[in-house]
Amino acid sequence: MSLQQLYIHPVKSLRPISLSSAILTPTGIPHDRRYMLFKHNPSASDPANQLQRMTVTYFAELGLFTQSLSEADNGKFTVTYNPPPGAERKKTQLGLEFDPDVQALQEMEVDLHGSKTRAMDMGREVNGWFSDCFGWDVICVYMPKGSTRQVLGNLAPKAVAADGTKEGGSSNSWFSTLTAYVPESLKGKEEEEEGITFADCAPYLVVTEESVRDVSSRLPDGAEMDVTKFRPNIVLEGAGEAYEEDFWGAISILPSHAANGDRMDEESSEVEILLTQNCIRCQSLNIDYTNGTYANTEEGAVLKKLMRDRRVDQAKKYSPVFGRYGFLGGKGEGRGGMVRVGDETGRV
Repeated sequence: MSLQQLYIHPVKSLRPISLSSAILTPTGIPHDRRYMLFKHNPSASDPANQLQRMTVTYFAELGLFTQSLSEADNGKFTVTYNPPPGAERKKTQLGLEFDPDVQALQEMEVDLHGSKTRAMDMGREVNGWFSDCFGWDVICVYMPKGSTRQVLGNLAPKAVAADGTKEGGSSNSWFSTLTAYVPESLKGKEEEEEGITFADCAPYLVVTEESVRDVSSRLPDGAEMDVTKFRPNIVLEGAGEAYEEDFWGAISILPSHAANGDRMDEESSEVEILLTQNCIRCQSLNIDYTNGTYANTEEGAVLKKLMRDRRVDQAKKYSPVFGRYGFLGGKGEGRGGMVRVGDETGRV
């Protein structure tokens, strides 16, 4: 099995950037989901409704925005707005820094799924660009270096370790109810705190090409499922069959030069990702990237097609499953390392 694709989403819910290599860290691939957009509703009577988080689940227009690395390789990336056919707005671009200077920015508190963190309002120029593209007031926020969100619930490895090793214990997670196996690397992690950026639940989302091909087989002849609609960080190929990953407790990635017998150093050692729970899917799978809408064709019925036989998580029996949430294995700040497309991958 091998690592086939790597992705980051610098601005959450916009289309991703494909990478040929990446450093895997406890909080995810660097720069993944450090920015996020909010619809500003200042006239809302309830202060809690004045800022509405914008995700592709509810704002299909986010699919009109692509992200790309700066050609100058200067620590910047480009967001491109691609208007739908017939729109009056024109194609336009915005340059953003992966690590902007935040000293002059206004700090604000952001609550995502009950997990709060501090973030910085990117200011008039950036907010104005997004507002012009969408046609309503938008606030773009950035989570500065050193800031993370707490992982809530039972997704973090320490929660799985505590739950999965209890004799006679029970859990709502597919990992502990379907399998009795807890990898050795999960044990003893109860005291380690995990942090995430603006990712929903975990630093990593892992899918396989075999499962993507199964979805494509459900579409009309000639149509292929776009893997980026699953919003993964890591795409693997070589699984024995589609959805085999449902049963994996962890994956290990061995850098290609180390697999060939070259000397291993800190950046080329095996990297382990602990897979703690399934990813429950929503209508974002039905998005039409060209029009910024939820498609009304067969390609827009992906969620419904998966409903037939992929509602396999006992805790979320009304939603289909695709992919696995992951956390970096090992202990201490030095864990992780460099991986590249083509690296050999194993599973537990």
